[in-house]
Amino acid sequence: MPTNPLRHAMARMGGRDPHEKHRTATPLELFFDLTFVIAFGVAGSQFAHEIAEARFGTGLLGFSFAMFAVIWAWINFTWFASAYDTDDWVFRVVTMVQLLGVLILVMGIEPMFHSLVEGDHVDNTAIVGGYVIMRLALVFQWMRAARQDPARRQTCLRYAKYLAVVQLGWIAVLVIQADIPTTFMMIVPLYVLELATPYAAERNATTPWHAHHIAERYGLLAIIALGECLIGAIATLRAIVANHGWTLDAALVGFGGTALAFSMWWIYFIVPAGRALHLQRHRSYIFGYGHIFIFAAIAATGAGLHVAAYYIDHSAHISAAVAVASIAVPVALFKVSLTALSSVMTCVDRTLLAVTGGLLAVLAGSVALAGAGVSVPVCLLIIVAALGTSIVIDERRSTARLQAALENLERRAKTG
Repeated sequence: MPTNPLRHAMARMGGRDPHEKHRTATPLELFFDLTFVIAFGVAGSQFAHEIAEARFGTGLLGFSFAMFAVIWAWINFTWFASAYDTDDWVFRVVTMVQLLGVLILVMGIEPMFHSLVEGDHVDNTAIVGGYVIMRLALVFQWMRAARQDPARRQTCLRYAKYLAVVQLGWIAVLVIQADIPTTFMMIVPLYVLELATPYAAERNATTPWHAHHIAERYGLLAIIALGECLIGAIATLRAIVANHGWTLDAALVGFGGTALAFSMWWIYFIVPAGRALHLQRHRSYIFGYGHIFIFAAIAATGAGLHVAAYYIDHSAHISAAVAVASIAVPVALFKVSLTALSSVMTCVDRTLLAVTGGLLAVLAGSVALAGAGVSVPVCLLIIVAALGTSIVIDERRSTARLQAALENLERRAKTG
Protein backbone atom coordinates (compact mmCIF):
# COMPACT_ATOMS: atom_id res chain seq x y z
CA MET A 1 0.00 0.00 0.00
CA PRO A 2 1.25 3.57 -0.58
CA THR A 3 3.08 5.16 2.36
CA ASN A 4 1.01 8.32 1.92
CA PRO A 5 -2.65 7.26 2.19
CA LEU A 6 -3.78 10.53 0.59
CA ARG A 7 -2.03 9.72 -2.67
CA HIS A 8 -2.93 6.99 -5.10
CA ALA A 9 0.41 6.38 -6.75
CA MET A 10 1.05 2.92 -8.15
CA ALA A 11 1.51 0.35 -5.39
CA ARG A 12 2.74 -3.22 -5.43
CA MET A 13 -0.09 -5.74 -5.75
CA GLY A 14 1.38 -8.22 -3.32
CA GLY A 15 -1.82 -9.39 -1.69
CA ARG A 16 -3.73 -8.04 1.32
CA ASP A 17 -3.50 -9.45 4.82
CA PRO A 18 -6.43 -11.91 5.19
CA HIS A 19 -6.47 -11.18 8.93
CA GLU A 20 -6.29 -7.39 8.64
CA LYS A 21 -8.09 -5.66 11.50
CA HIS A 22 -11.09 -3.41 10.83
CA ARG A 23 -11.19 -4.26 7.11
CA THR A 24 -14.23 -2.65 5.52
CA ALA A 25 -15.61 -1.93 2.07
CA THR A 26 -13.84 0.90 0.29
CA PRO A 27 -15.53 3.93 -1.31
CA LEU A 28 -14.55 2.53 -4.72
CA GLU A 29 -16.31 -0.76 -3.97
CA LEU A 30 -19.41 1.09 -2.85
CA PHE A 31 -19.35 3.21 -6.01
CA PHE A 32 -18.91 0.06 -8.10
CA ASP A 33 -22.00 -1.42 -6.43
CA LEU A 34 -24.14 1.50 -7.57
CA THR A 35 -24.09 0.17 -11.12
CA PHE A 36 -25.69 -3.03 -9.85
CA VAL A 37 -28.60 -1.04 -8.46
CA ILE A 38 -29.36 -0.19 -12.08
CA ALA A 39 -28.76 -3.75 -13.26
CA PHE A 40 -31.11 -5.29 -10.70
CA GLY A 41 -33.74 -2.66 -11.46
CA VAL A 42 -33.70 -3.14 -15.24
CA ALA A 43 -33.61 -6.94 -15.06
CA GLY A 44 -36.38 -6.97 -12.45
CA SER A 45 -38.67 -4.63 -14.38
CA GLN A 46 -38.24 -6.61 -17.60
CA PHE A 47 -38.91 -9.86 -15.75
CA ALA A 48 -42.05 -8.39 -14.17
CA HIS A 49 -43.33 -7.24 -17.55
CA GLU A 50 -42.95 -10.70 -19.06
CA ILE A 51 -44.69 -12.37 -16.12
CA ALA A 52 -47.53 -9.84 -16.29
CA GLU A 53 -47.94 -10.73 -19.97
CA ALA A 54 -48.05 -14.45 -19.06
CA ARG A 55 -44.79 -15.13 -20.90
CA PHE A 56 -43.34 -17.16 -18.05
CA GLY A 57 -40.70 -19.15 -19.94
CA THR A 58 -39.36 -16.10 -21.74
CA GLY A 59 -39.27 -14.07 -18.54
CA LEU A 60 -37.48 -16.74 -16.53
CA LEU A 61 -34.98 -17.42 -19.31
CA GLY A 62 -34.11 -13.75 -19.77
CA PHE A 63 -33.97 -13.03 -16.05
CA SER A 64 -31.71 -16.02 -15.39
CA PHE A 65 -29.34 -14.98 -18.19
CA ALA A 66 -29.17 -11.39 -16.94
CA MET A 67 -28.82 -12.34 -13.27
CA PHE A 68 -25.97 -14.76 -13.90
CA ALA A 69 -24.02 -12.19 -15.89
CA VAL A 70 -24.56 -9.45 -13.31
CA ILE A 71 -24.06 -11.46 -10.11
CA TRP A 72 -21.14 -13.55 -11.35
CA ALA A 73 -19.24 -10.49 -12.56
CA TRP A 74 -19.82 -8.83 -9.18
CA ILE A 75 -18.66 -11.92 -7.29
CA ASN A 76 -15.42 -12.15 -9.25
CA PHE A 77 -14.63 -8.47 -8.75
CA THR A 78 -15.39 -8.70 -5.03
CA TRP A 79 -13.15 -11.68 -4.28
CA PHE A 80 -10.30 -10.24 -6.32
CA ALA A 81 -10.59 -6.86 -4.59
CA SER A 82 -10.68 -8.54 -1.18
CA ALA A 83 -7.34 -10.15 -1.95
CA TYR A 84 -5.54 -7.55 -4.08
CA ASP A 85 -7.13 -4.11 -3.77
CA THR A 86 -4.25 -1.61 -3.82
CA ASP A 87 -6.53 1.42 -4.32
CA ASP A 88 -3.85 2.97 -6.52
CA TRP A 89 -4.59 4.78 -9.75
CA VAL A 90 -4.16 1.67 -11.90
CA PHE A 91 -6.65 -0.34 -9.84
CA ARG A 92 -9.10 2.57 -9.92
CA VAL A 93 -8.87 3.07 -13.69
CA VAL A 94 -9.30 -0.63 -14.41
CA THR A 95 -12.30 -0.67 -12.07
CA MET A 96 -13.75 2.22 -14.09
CA VAL A 97 -13.45 0.03 -17.20
CA GLN A 98 -15.39 -2.66 -15.34
CA LEU A 99 -17.99 -0.04 -14.43
CA LEU A 100 -18.39 0.77 -18.11
CA GLY A 101 -18.78 -2.92 -18.83
CA VAL A 102 -21.62 -3.17 -16.30
CA LEU A 103 -23.40 -0.18 -17.82
CA ILE A 104 -23.08 -1.60 -21.34
CA LEU A 105 -24.40 -4.92 -20.05
CA VAL A 106 -27.38 -3.15 -18.50
CA MET A 107 -28.11 -1.45 -21.82
CA GLY A 108 -28.38 -4.89 -23.38
CA ILE A 109 -30.87 -6.40 -20.94
CA GLU A 110 -34.01 -4.88 -22.49
CA PRO A 111 -33.07 -5.75 -26.13
CA MET A 112 -32.25 -9.28 -25.00
CA PHE A 113 -35.72 -9.69 -23.44
CA HIS A 114 -37.39 -8.26 -26.55
CA SER A 115 -35.50 -10.68 -28.81
CA LEU A 116 -36.61 -13.61 -26.68
CA VAL A 117 -40.22 -12.49 -27.09
CA GLU A 118 -39.85 -12.22 -30.87
CA GLY A 119 -38.25 -15.67 -30.92
CA ASP A 120 -36.00 -15.34 -33.98
CA HIS A 121 -32.63 -15.02 -32.27
CA VAL A 122 -31.08 -13.75 -29.05
CA ASP A 123 -29.98 -10.12 -29.20
CA ASN A 124 -26.99 -10.49 -26.89
CA THR A 125 -24.67 -7.93 -28.47
CA ALA A 126 -24.63 -5.40 -25.64
CA ILE A 127 -25.15 -7.75 -22.71
CA VAL A 128 -22.38 -10.15 -23.75
CA GLY A 129 -20.15 -7.32 -24.98
CA GLY A 130 -20.38 -5.54 -21.64
CA TYR A 131 -19.73 -8.80 -19.80
CA VAL A 132 -16.61 -9.50 -21.87
CA ILE A 133 -15.29 -5.99 -21.21
CA MET A 134 -15.63 -6.58 -17.45
CA ARG A 135 -13.95 -9.96 -17.67
CA LEU A 136 -11.02 -8.81 -19.80
CA ALA A 137 -10.39 -5.97 -17.34
CA LEU A 138 -10.27 -8.63 -14.61
CA VAL A 139 -7.79 -10.65 -16.71
CA PHE A 140 -5.53 -7.58 -16.68
CA GLN A 141 -5.83 -7.39 -12.89
CA TRP A 142 -4.87 -11.04 -12.49
CA MET A 143 -1.88 -10.58 -14.81
CA ARG A 144 -0.74 -7.66 -12.71
CA ALA A 145 -1.14 -9.69 -9.52
CA ALA A 146 0.86 -12.53 -11.10
CA ARG A 147 3.76 -10.19 -11.75
CA GLN A 148 3.75 -8.61 -8.30
CA ASP A 149 2.83 -11.53 -6.02
CA PRO A 150 5.46 -14.24 -6.66
CA ALA A 151 4.10 -16.53 -3.92
CA ARG A 152 0.83 -16.91 -5.80
CA ARG A 153 2.06 -16.32 -9.32
CA GLN A 154 0.80 -19.62 -10.70
CA THR A 155 -2.63 -19.17 -9.13
CA CYS A 156 -3.00 -15.70 -10.63
CA LEU A 157 -1.79 -16.87 -14.03
CA ARG A 158 -4.29 -19.72 -14.00
CA TYR A 159 -7.06 -17.24 -13.26
CA ALA A 160 -5.96 -15.02 -16.16
CA LYS A 161 -5.57 -17.93 -18.56
CA TYR A 162 -8.86 -19.63 -17.76
CA LEU A 163 -10.81 -16.37 -17.83
CA ALA A 164 -9.29 -15.41 -21.18
CA VAL A 165 -10.16 -18.78 -22.70
CA VAL A 166 -13.76 -18.61 -21.53
CA GLN A 167 -14.08 -15.10 -22.96
CA LEU A 168 -13.21 -16.51 -26.37
CA GLY A 169 -16.32 -18.65 -26.00
CA TRP A 170 -18.43 -15.62 -25.09
CA ILE A 171 -17.05 -13.72 -28.07
CA ALA A 172 -18.13 -16.65 -30.26
CA VAL A 173 -21.64 -16.37 -28.78
CA LEU A 174 -21.52 -12.65 -29.53
CA VAL A 175 -20.51 -13.15 -33.16
CA ILE A 176 -22.75 -16.09 -33.98
CA GLN A 177 -26.33 -14.83 -34.27
CA ALA A 178 -28.09 -18.11 -33.58
CA ASP A 179 -31.65 -19.02 -32.67
CA ILE A 180 -32.70 -19.25 -29.01
CA PRO A 181 -32.11 -23.00 -28.42
CA THR A 182 -28.70 -22.93 -30.12
CA THR A 183 -27.63 -19.84 -28.22
CA PHE A 184 -28.46 -21.32 -24.86
CA MET A 185 -26.83 -24.63 -25.80
CA MET A 186 -23.68 -22.59 -26.41
CA ILE A 187 -23.79 -20.62 -23.17
CA VAL A 188 -24.54 -23.47 -20.73
CA PRO A 189 -21.00 -24.94 -21.11
CA LEU A 190 -19.63 -21.42 -20.65
CA TYR A 191 -21.56 -21.11 -17.39
CA VAL A 192 -19.96 -24.34 -16.20
CA LEU A 193 -16.47 -23.15 -17.17
CA GLU A 194 -17.01 -19.78 -15.49
CA LEU A 195 -18.07 -21.47 -12.25
CA ALA A 196 -15.19 -23.94 -12.44
CA THR A 197 -12.50 -21.28 -12.93
CA PRO A 198 -12.00 -20.26 -9.26
CA TYR A 199 -11.83 -23.88 -8.10
CA ALA A 200 -9.37 -24.85 -10.82
CA ALA A 201 -7.23 -21.74 -10.38
CA GLU A 202 -6.86 -22.06 -6.59
CA ARG A 203 -6.22 -25.80 -6.41
CA ASN A 204 -2.68 -25.37 -5.05
CA ALA A 205 -2.57 -21.91 -3.44
CA THR A 206 -5.49 -19.73 -2.37
CA THR A 207 -5.66 -15.97 -2.72
CA PRO A 208 -5.55 -13.85 0.48
CA TRP A 209 -9.20 -12.83 0.66
CA HIS A 210 -10.57 -11.42 3.91
CA ALA A 211 -13.54 -13.34 5.36
CA HIS A 212 -15.18 -10.45 7.21
CA HIS A 213 -14.67 -8.15 4.24
CA ILE A 214 -16.27 -10.70 1.92
CA ALA A 215 -19.23 -11.13 4.26
CA GLU A 216 -19.72 -7.37 4.44
CA ARG A 217 -19.59 -7.04 0.67
CA TYR A 218 -22.16 -9.80 0.20
CA GLY A 219 -24.39 -8.18 2.80
CA LEU A 220 -24.18 -4.87 0.96
CA LEU A 221 -25.24 -6.45 -2.33
CA ALA A 222 -28.13 -8.16 -0.54
CA ILE A 223 -29.23 -4.73 0.68
CA ILE A 224 -28.96 -3.36 -2.86
CA ALA A 225 -31.14 -6.21 -4.13
CA LEU A 226 -33.63 -5.55 -1.32
CA GLY A 227 -33.89 -2.00 -2.60
CA GLU A 228 -35.58 -3.48 -5.67
CA CYS A 229 -38.22 -4.91 -3.31
CA LEU A 230 -38.90 -1.45 -1.90
CA ILE A 231 -39.18 -0.03 -5.41
CA GLY A 232 -41.63 -2.81 -6.24
CA ALA A 233 -43.65 -2.03 -3.13
CA ILE A 234 -43.88 1.64 -4.12
CA ALA A 235 -44.92 0.67 -7.65
CA THR A 236 -47.73 -1.48 -6.26
CA LEU A 237 -48.83 1.26 -3.88
CA ARG A 238 -48.88 3.84 -6.67
CA ALA A 239 -51.02 1.54 -8.80
CA ILE A 240 -53.64 1.26 -6.05
CA VAL A 241 -53.64 4.98 -5.25
CA ALA A 242 -53.91 5.91 -8.94
CA ASN A 243 -56.97 3.69 -9.38
CA HIS A 244 -58.74 3.98 -6.06
CA GLY A 245 -57.06 6.70 -3.99
CA TRP A 246 -55.86 6.09 -0.47
CA THR A 247 -57.80 3.02 0.62
CA LEU A 248 -57.34 0.18 3.09
CA ASP A 249 -55.78 -1.88 0.30
CA ALA A 250 -53.28 0.91 -0.31
CA ALA A 251 -52.31 0.93 3.36
CA LEU A 252 -52.00 -2.87 3.39
CA VAL A 253 -49.77 -2.88 0.32
CA GLY A 254 -47.60 -0.05 1.61
CA PHE A 255 -47.08 -1.83 4.90
CA GLY A 256 -46.83 -5.31 3.38
CA GLY A 257 -44.24 -4.44 0.74
CA THR A 258 -42.04 -2.59 3.21
CA ALA A 259 -42.41 -5.31 5.85
CA LEU A 260 -41.57 -7.97 3.25
CA ALA A 261 -38.25 -6.30 2.38
CA PHE A 262 -37.50 -5.65 6.05
CA SER A 263 -38.25 -9.26 7.00
CA MET A 264 -35.96 -10.62 4.29
CA TRP A 265 -33.23 -8.26 5.50
CA TRP A 266 -33.67 -9.48 9.08
CA ILE A 267 -33.59 -13.14 8.08
CA TYR A 268 -30.49 -12.67 5.93
CA PHE A 269 -28.48 -11.01 8.69
CA ILE A 270 -29.39 -13.44 11.48
CA VAL A 271 -26.39 -15.57 10.53
CA PRO A 272 -23.02 -13.89 11.38
CA ALA A 273 -21.59 -14.63 7.96
CA GLY A 274 -18.15 -13.09 8.54
CA ARG A 275 -17.47 -15.15 11.63
CA ALA A 276 -18.74 -18.35 10.03
CA LEU A 277 -16.70 -17.82 6.86
CA HIS A 278 -13.57 -16.93 8.84
CA LEU A 279 -13.80 -20.19 10.77
CA GLN A 280 -14.52 -22.25 7.65
CA ARG A 281 -12.50 -20.75 4.82
CA HIS A 282 -12.57 -24.12 3.02
CA ARG A 283 -16.28 -23.58 2.41
CA SER A 284 -15.79 -20.32 0.56
CA TYR A 285 -17.08 -21.82 -2.70
CA ILE A 286 -20.35 -22.85 -1.09
CA PHE A 287 -20.68 -19.41 0.47
CA GLY A 288 -19.86 -17.58 -2.74
CA TYR A 289 -21.84 -19.70 -5.19
CA GLY A 290 -24.80 -20.22 -2.85
CA HIS A 291 -25.42 -16.49 -2.82
CA ILE A 292 -26.16 -16.50 -6.55
CA PHE A 293 -29.56 -18.02 -5.75
CA ILE A 294 -30.09 -15.71 -2.77
CA PHE A 295 -29.37 -12.53 -4.71
CA ALA A 296 -31.47 -13.67 -7.67
CA ALA A 297 -34.35 -14.58 -5.34
CA ILE A 298 -34.29 -11.16 -3.67
CA ALA A 299 -34.28 -9.39 -7.03
CA ALA A 300 -37.09 -11.65 -8.26
CA THR A 301 -39.15 -10.81 -5.16
CA GLY A 302 -38.92 -7.15 -6.13
CA ALA A 303 -40.01 -8.10 -9.63
CA GLY A 304 -42.92 -9.99 -8.09
CA LEU A 305 -44.08 -6.86 -6.33
CA HIS A 306 -43.96 -5.10 -9.71
CA VAL A 307 -46.16 -7.88 -11.09
CA ALA A 308 -48.63 -7.25 -8.28
CA ALA A 309 -48.67 -3.60 -9.32
CA TYR A 310 -49.48 -4.58 -12.92
CA TYR A 311 -52.29 -6.83 -11.69
CA ILE A 312 -53.82 -4.22 -9.39
CA ASP A 313 -53.54 -1.65 -12.19
CA HIS A 314 -55.53 -4.03 -14.43
CA SER A 315 -52.72 -4.10 -16.96
CA ALA A 316 -51.68 -7.73 -16.43
CA HIS A 317 -52.95 -10.77 -18.30
CA ILE A 318 -52.61 -13.16 -15.38
CA SER A 319 -54.74 -14.39 -12.50
CA ALA A 320 -54.50 -13.24 -8.90
CA ALA A 321 -52.92 -16.58 -8.00
CA VAL A 322 -50.11 -16.02 -10.50
CA ALA A 323 -49.59 -12.48 -9.19
CA VAL A 324 -49.21 -13.79 -5.64
CA ALA A 325 -47.04 -16.70 -6.83
CA SER A 326 -44.67 -14.20 -8.45
CA ILE A 327 -43.92 -13.03 -4.89
CA ALA A 328 -44.28 -16.31 -3.01
CA VAL A 329 -42.01 -18.40 -5.25
CA PRO A 330 -38.90 -16.17 -5.00
CA VAL A 331 -39.48 -15.73 -1.25
CA ALA A 332 -39.50 -19.53 -0.98
CA LEU A 333 -36.27 -19.77 -2.99
CA PHE A 334 -34.71 -17.11 -0.77
CA LYS A 335 -35.61 -18.93 2.44
CA VAL A 336 -34.59 -22.39 1.19
CA SER A 337 -31.26 -21.10 -0.16
CA LEU A 338 -30.48 -19.23 3.04
CA THR A 339 -31.43 -22.21 5.21
CA ALA A 340 -29.20 -24.50 3.14
CA LEU A 341 -26.31 -22.03 3.34
CA SER A 342 -26.72 -21.61 7.10
CA SER A 343 -26.80 -25.39 7.57
CA VAL A 344 -23.54 -25.82 5.68
CA MET A 345 -21.71 -22.85 7.20
CA THR A 346 -22.77 -23.39 10.84
CA CYS A 347 -24.92 -26.41 11.76
CA VAL A 348 -28.02 -28.33 10.76
CA ASP A 349 -30.78 -26.99 13.00
CA ARG A 350 -33.96 -29.08 12.98
CA THR A 351 -35.97 -26.12 14.25
CA LEU A 352 -34.77 -24.00 11.35
CA LEU A 353 -35.60 -26.77 8.89
CA ALA A 354 -39.07 -27.12 10.39
CA VAL A 355 -39.65 -23.37 10.21
CA THR A 356 -38.56 -23.35 6.58
CA GLY A 357 -40.94 -26.20 5.79
CA GLY A 358 -43.77 -24.39 7.55
CA LEU A 359 -43.03 -21.20 5.65
CA LEU A 360 -43.16 -23.05 2.33
CA ALA A 361 -46.57 -24.43 3.28
CA VAL A 362 -47.89 -20.96 4.12
CA LEU A 363 -46.50 -19.55 0.89
CA ALA A 364 -48.27 -22.25 -1.09
CA GLY A 365 -51.40 -21.50 0.91
CA SER A 366 -51.25 -17.81 0.04
CA VAL A 367 -51.27 -18.71 -3.66
CA ALA A 368 -54.21 -21.04 -3.12
CA LEU A 369 -56.11 -18.33 -1.23
CA ALA A 370 -55.55 -15.89 -4.09
CA GLY A 371 -56.98 -18.49 -6.45
CA ALA A 372 -59.99 -18.79 -4.15
CA GLY A 373 -60.70 -15.07 -4.38
CA VAL A 374 -58.76 -13.52 -1.49
CA SER A 375 -57.34 -10.13 -2.49
CA VAL A 376 -53.67 -9.75 -3.44
CA PRO A 377 -52.92 -7.25 -0.61
CA VAL A 378 -54.28 -9.70 1.99
CA CYS A 379 -52.23 -12.54 0.50
CA LEU A 380 -49.18 -10.29 0.69
CA LEU A 381 -49.83 -9.76 4.39
CA ILE A 382 -50.07 -13.51 4.90
CA ILE A 383 -46.61 -13.90 3.36
CA VAL A 384 -45.26 -11.14 5.59
CA ALA A 385 -46.86 -12.72 8.68
CA ALA A 386 -45.20 -16.05 7.84
CA LEU A 387 -41.80 -14.37 7.53
CA GLY A 388 -42.39 -12.52 10.80
CA THR A 389 -43.22 -15.78 12.56
CA SER A 390 -40.04 -17.29 11.13
CA ILE A 391 -38.02 -14.41 12.56
CA VAL A 392 -39.58 -14.77 16.04
CA ILE A 393 -38.82 -18.49 16.16
CA ASP A 394 -35.30 -18.01 14.84
CA GLU A 395 -34.58 -15.30 17.40
CA ARG A 396 -35.96 -17.31 20.33
CA ARG A 397 -34.72 -20.80 19.48
CA SER A 398 -32.32 -21.02 16.53
CA THR A 399 -29.88 -18.30 17.59
CA ALA A 400 -28.84 -20.23 20.71
CA ARG A 401 -28.02 -23.26 18.59
CA LEU A 402 -26.22 -21.05 16.12
CA GLN A 403 -24.08 -19.46 18.83
CA ALA A 404 -23.17 -22.88 20.24
CA ALA A 405 -22.20 -24.09 16.75
CA LEU A 406 -19.92 -21.08 16.18
CA GLU A 407 -18.26 -21.56 19.57
CA ASN A 408 -17.67 -25.20 18.70
CA LEU A 409 -16.09 -24.19 15.40
CA GLU A 410 -13.82 -21.76 17.24
CA ARG A 411 -12.69 -24.47 19.67
CA ARG A 412 -11.93 -26.81 16.79
CA ALA A 413 -9.96 -24.05 15.02
CA LYS A 414 -7.86 -23.39 18.14
CA THR A 415 -7.08 -27.06 18.71
CA GLY A 416 -5.96 -27.48 15.15
